[in-house]
Amino acid sequence: MRIRWTYAFVDRPAERFERACAFWTAVTDTHLSEPRGDGGEFVTLLPEAADACVKAQGVTEGEGGAHLDFCVDDVSGFVRAAVDLGAKEVAAHDGWAVLRSPAGQLFCAVPWHGESVRPPVVSGSRLDQVCVDVPPSAYDAEVAFWSDLLPTWSSRPGSLPEFHSVAPPPGLPIRVLLQRLDDERPLSAHLDLACGPDIDAVRARHERLGAALVATHSHWSVLRDPAGGLYCLTGRDPQTGGLPGTPAAH
Repeated sequence: MRIRWTYAFVDRPAERFERACAFWTAVTDTHLSEPRGDGGEFVTLLPEAADACVKAQGVTEGEGGAHLDFCVDDVSGFVRAAVDLGAKEVAAHDGWAVLRSPAGQLFCAVPWHGESVRPPVVSGSRLDQVCVDVPPSAYDAEVAFWSDLLPTWSSRPGSLPEFHSVAPPPGLPIRVLLQRLDDERPLSAHLDLACGPDIDAVRARHERLGAALVATHSHWSVLRDPAGGLYCLTGRDPQTGGLPGTPAAH
């Protein structure tokens, strides 16, 4: 099943949704579409001279996180393939569907509308990855699920034993990273931005826009956006998505 395009979703509590949208449009140099959905809970972050690859959703339960939309020619065929591999169909809508991976990660199958032009690097960074944080007991099965669901993508271990990267063919804008948690806690997901060697400068810009530093590691920093959502700035190349000199993630 060919994936034609991908979207990363910024999922944030509805009461903080405006703060989230203001921050992420500034970070990505985009502007908001008109709201969609029964409660105006969906928006698209629109770049000036490319196709969008980031959307945002105001959620009414929980703290949100991140999820992916996969744009395909055959939504029902993609749903069947995902279910055959162990996913659950959560909701069927008119022309699109919400699914849940075996470990519990939500994702959507949606129609492709001709998107093909990837947005450029913005101020030294590019939002290009959804990282799924998986409890140890479910990690191997979750790696197998995403690798089998996306057979034309490059599935390989990351730079550290707890990471596994599932990277799309050239031209598609959003990657999947699976991270094995240290303990048994519920699955979650967050956004990653590739910053290359300018990670410190990018972090300073994000802090000026209202983000707060949570932790630093050898190749990435953890921040919290003004709506309370965690995300990471990584030292990966914003053009290729890999660490300098390698195709690995994080």
